[in-house]
Amino acid sequence: MLEKGWNPRLPADTLRKDLIEIHPKASSFKIMLDKVKHHAKQSMNDAFDYAKQKWDKSHKVPDFKVGDLVLVSTLNFNNIKGPKKLKDSYVGPFVIVALHGTNAVQVELSG
Repeated sequence: MLEKGWNPRLPADTLRKDLIEIHPKASSFKIMLDKVKHHAKQSMNDAFDYAKQKWDKSHKVPDFKVGDLVLVSTLNFNNIKGPKKLKDSYVGPFVIVALHGTNAVQVELSG
């Protein structure tokens, strides 16, 4: 894959050679296919566990309280005119009026 600058891993590259027993019989083919499916499922579970471990290691739960000052993201604001790249990413700070769950707050926008 010269145009990409790297060689992507193909599904056949990830299979362990000791799990595959190629034989013309249909029963041995099914056994081989079951082993491949099990290996793929195990690999996906391992990848999920690794990603969860990395996320849990760096993620911190926000600790909001009524009266705290927060910034509001303008990502979904459609009423701001002008070039998008000159738009501020956040506006505020605004005072938290009420808490709705652990990660949602009500802010006072008048100011």
